[in-house]
Amino acid sequence: MFCLSPEGNPLTMLTETELYERAAEIQLVILDVDGVLTDGKITYTSDGQELKSFNVKDGLGISLGVKAGLQFGIITARQSPIVERRAEELGIQHVRQLTKTKLPALEQLTQELSFDFSQVLYVGDDLPDLPSMSRVGLACCPADAVSEIKAVAHFVSQHRGGEGAVREILELILQSKQRFGAEDPAAIFKN
Repeated sequence: MFCLSPEGNPLTMLTETELYERAAEIQLVILDVDGVLTDGKITYTSDGQELKSFNVKDGLGISLGVKAGLQFGIITARQSPIVERRAEELGIQHVRQLTKTKLPALEQLTQELSFDFSQVLYVGDDLPDLPSMSRVGLACCPADAVSEIKAVAHFVSQHRGGEGAVREILELILQSKQRFGAEDPAAIFKN
C-alpha cells in the first residue's frame, strides 16, 4: 500500500498504481490557503494589516500546473487582498473567499466548469475541508494536517503546509500525466 502518514500510520489506502491513475484524471486543483499555501500563521502589523507568507516552490509548482493545462481554484474561509494578489500572480482564476462552508462552493465551481468530482483534487488541512475532501477524486493534505483530514486523504505530503506540500502534490499530478520528467523539470517552460 502506498499512502502512509509521515509517522507511518495507515490512511485511506490506495496502491501506487491506483494513486497515479486517480492523479492522471485530475483537471481541477482546489487549494485551501491557511495551512496549505501558508504555514497557517496569521500575523498582524501594528496598524492592523494582515501578513501571510507563501512558499516560492509551491508557487512554481502551481505555475507548472497552469502551464500544463490544469485549472486552479482557491476556497478559503477568510478574506484577504493578499490571497487575491497571490492568485493573480500565479494564474489561479477561481477564488472563493469568506466561504465558511466550503462544499457548496466546490459543488458550484465544479458545475460551472463542467468537471466531474473524479477530476478534482482538493488540498486541505483542517476540519472545514473535510466534506469537500470526502467528495473529490483525489484528496491530499500537508504533513501537519489534523488527524481527521489525514484519515480521508489519499495522499499525505512529506512537507508541512506553506513549506512545499503543494509543490510535492502537483509534481505527483504532473508525473502521473507524464508531463513532468525528473531529467528536465524546466522542459515544460520550453513549449
